Amino acid sequence: MRRRIVECVPNFSEGRDPKIVDAIASVIARGPGIGLLGKTMDPDHNRSVITFAGTPEAVGEAAIRAVAKAAELINLNTHTGVHPRVGATDVLPFVPVEGVSMEDCVSLAVEVGEEIWRTLHIPVYLYEAAARRPERKRLETIRRGQFEHLRQAAVEDPARRPDIGGPQLHETAGAIVVGARPFLIAYNINLATEDAAVADRIARSIRTSSGGLAHVKALGLPLASRKQTQVSMNLTDFHVTPPHVVFDEVRRQAQAAGVEVAGSEIIGFIPKAALEMAADHYLKCENFQPAIVVENRLAELLPYTLDDTLDQISDPARAAGGGSAAALAGAIAAALGVLTARLMKTDPAPFVTHRRYFRDAADRDARAFAALMRTSDPAQEAIVEATEAPLAIAERAAALFADLRRLAEDCPQRFVSDVYTAIGLAFSARLGGACTVELNLPSIEDTQLRQSLDQRLQAIK
Repeated sequence: MRRRIVECVPNFSEGRDPKIVDAIASVIARGPGIGLLGKTMDPDHNRSVITFAGTPEAVGEAAIRAVAKAAELINLNTHTGVHPRVGATDVLPFVPVEGVSMEDCVSLAVEVGEEIWRTLHIPVYLYEAAARRPERKRLETIRRGQFEHLRQAAVEDPARRPDIGGPQLHETAGAIVVGARPFLIAYNINLATEDAAVADRIARSIRTSSGGLAHVKALGLPLASRKQTQVSMNLTDFHVTPPHVVFDEVRRQAQAAGVEVAGSEIIGFIPKAALEMAADHYLKCENFQPAIVVENRLAELLPYTLDDTLDQISDPARAAGGGSAAALAGAIAAALGVLTARLMKTDPAPFVTHRRYFRDAADRDARAFAALMRTSDPAQEAIVEATEAPLAIAERAAALFADLRRLAEDCPQRFVSDVYTAIGLAFSARLGGACTVELNLPSIEDTQLRQSLDQRLQAIK
């Protein structure tokens, strides 16, 4: 059973004053159900990125709070930096992480965008999966000319008008680009040269729009404070073009120009899979630490809760039927068996094995239920799996029930509430699994298979 987690990665046009960035981060973290994963600042870009995650509802509310605080504290009329921007909160992407679809994130982006215009009077452009016009899927198209040009073009040119609100931009906060997208990696490679032409030439060569590497957006930027230049990139599909491939190509081209790579950096977070793909590759990643792996940080800040489980079971739109609930009951029964055995100083190993089985069985049943509900006319393979998965749960629950009954025979009086609660849960797990089997069994067309499954069912009744 899975949680519903959305990640949000807003970029703010402030990277030099930590008090402003901390104030924005503070209002994000203020609401319930939000995990503030981290923040980064860059004085040359004059830009910060704050990453947070939580349920769609909590993330949407936190995003609006952040945009309001940024509008209060950031004035684009006095803002300078090497990174393109159109707003105090320049871009606000929502990323599906767990238990939500891209369509869910598109809906969230539109809802948040409409609320931003209604309450803050900041016009909204929709991009990536939320784009209403094909040409606005690309962020760089919307941002062309930046704040200084867009505030006039949005009024005079119908093609540049916002999707929500406007057409006038907010006097100090500009506009905001809101959207939904897959996970991307913001990856920068710094070059040991002050010649910006070198970084610009490499960026043009490697980016997808120039015929370079697939799923790579790149800019060449000066880093005056470091006396370096930078190839600043977004890797929009790291499965196709991972960081180590980009690193090798940038280093090759830099060395051909007589320039060394000074180092690389990850802005925000990186999926574990991307690191696994580069496990034996040296990235010179200056700021790597386990805490920037998004899965690690989410697990730390947003542990799976009982409410997550209950929400999934009670939501008709999500893949958790009676079989999954039966497996959960079995897992709790097994856990109580482990507890009782340890209190009695007997071997808990059988109940540890039961617990592990039911944990995995819940996921199997959820997948089977989802496949069965995906269409009004499911395939026989889906029906068979949706019958076999709960049958296996019922069979295992029967075995657990027997083990618990034996444990109860010698159980001291002070522990009987634990073991008898476990026995009741194991009985419920067996009953729930069996009822699900009885519901699906008549739909199996293979007579021999149907009879075999029915025989297994009758053996545990």
